Amino acid sequence: MTKTILTVDDSRTMREMLLLALQEAGFNVLQAEDGMMGLEVLKDRQADVIITDINMPRLDGFGFIEHVRRDSTHRAVPILVLTTESDAEKKSRARSAGATGWIVKPFHPVKLVDAIRRVSA
Repeated sequence: MTKTILTVDDSRTMREMLLLALQEAGFNVLQAEDGMMGLEVLKDRQADVIITDINMPRLDGFGFIEHVRRDSTHRAVPILVLTTESDAEKKSRARSAGATGWIVKPFHPVKLVDAIRRVSA
């Protein structure tokens, strides 16, 4: 069964790069421009894995993760943070919010797909 991945990133270029890499790996891809839009997408659709940036307008990645974890429908969905940030304090904050893993941009498509497969197995 094909897995569905939700990507949440305010960078159009990053969303396009993720779309290409994930579709080539055989995933269905849903996209959102920020955390608020990500929550809207999740009202109507189910994702098997979520990939989110941290620094976004309207609702940042931390707030987005916290909202997702409060919703019983999506509470167990693995969430990977994909960001330029590498600060240990921010990693810890993301883990506390409910993030499953952390990947620093720029990402390597094969490693990203491997991470998705690991957390969704």
